[in-house]
Amino acid sequence: MSQFFYVHEVNPQPRLINQAVNILKNGGVIVYPTDSGYALGCTIGNKDAMTRIARIRQLGDNHEFTLVCRDLSELSTYARVDNQAFRLLKNNTPGPYTFIFKATKEVPRRLQNEKKRTIGIRVPDNVIAAALLEALGEPLMSTTLVLPGNDVAESDPEMIRDELEHQVDAIVAGGYLGEKPTTVIDMSEDSIEIVREGAGDITAFL
Repeated sequence: MSQFFYVHEVNPQPRLINQAVNILKNGGVIVYPTDSGYALGCTIGNKDAMTRIARIRQLGDNHEFTLVCRDLSELSTYARVDNQAFRLLKNNTPGPYTFIFKATKEVPRRLQNEKKRTIGIRVPDNVIAAALLEALGEPLMSTTLVLPGNDVAESDPEMIRDELEHQVDAIVAGGYLGEKPTTVIDMSEDSIEIVREGAGDITAFL
């Protein structure tokens, strides 16, 4: 049975945030809110938790996970980013974007795209997600919570509880979130590629 935390959407309660972070540090899998619906998350080094997430979503071996970061200060640790790309990210984060870069050696191979050796990076514009990441002190290994058979991210924490309370360790409820998929931008090569146009404005990347 998972723990269920009602966290204030504007002023997250530090006690509840710290409880969720302790669950993560002890190897747990959590559901948490972002600016593009709810997501599943665990710590980067936790292979067993990653396997659990893949099982919940029924993911194949080729699924690309994302590192969700509190800000751009963590970027160079995990991704190879040139000055031009950094300026674009600085002007467009936090926000509903997933950026794809070549991964550094700090990213476990199991998180990278097997052929391209890339990793997705996100800096979400969500107060609760930011509080979790700040308290954790490192990025979350994450994937959007799209349940098998569905096409969109889950947005209702009560429905998530009904579906997953026996499969995850904590659900951080941050209100009802509308369906707003991220814009996915591949910046791993010399040219910028818009992989998916979502909630994030693509104008600056054209």
